[in-house]
Amino acid sequence: MNNDTKYGIDGFKAHEFEVDKWIDADGKPTKPIKLSDFDGKFKVIYCFQSWCPGCHSRGLPALQEMTKALKKNDKVTFMAIQTVFEGFDENTFDKIIKIQEKYGLEIPFGHDPGDDESHNRSRVMQQYRTGGTPWFIFIDQKNNVVFNDFHLNVAKAITFLKTIE
Repeated sequence: MNNDTKYGIDGFKAHEFEVDKWIDADGKPTKPIKLSDFDGKFKVIYCFQSWCPGCHSRGLPALQEMTKALKKNDKVTFMAIQTVFEGFDENTFDKIIKIQEKYGLEIPFGHDPGDDESHNRSRVMQQYRTGGTPWFIFIDQKNNVVFNDFHLNVAKAITFLKTIE
């Protein structure tokens, strides 16, 4: 790898996930999911915290809308990651199971509270330079970050995602 490689912002290579705790689309604990598990697919990653009001009022409904609209497109994959940076006692692994069920999201969910090395801040948050939650990251089929932002026009995102073949 070239030392000039930069991660986490539009136009740059996506960083491999360092998230150990995951549940599968059925809410069952599963082995760690890697970005490389979806090589060749367009990836939509939703970053949230269970206690975040904006995640519940805007982000999760947007994710629901997108997953429903793209359900038949096997070239686009969705996943959600709880990117904990505060409220560690509230934003727990157990909460991702409840949120997945509450919103009927049949997609993998990860829990990323960081570790001692990351000063207990989400690694995804650091690597993708997210500015909080809710946050969407779009990664193309060649693992380039093509969208990385808080503001998402859901209708335009769906129109765009429907062009992915």
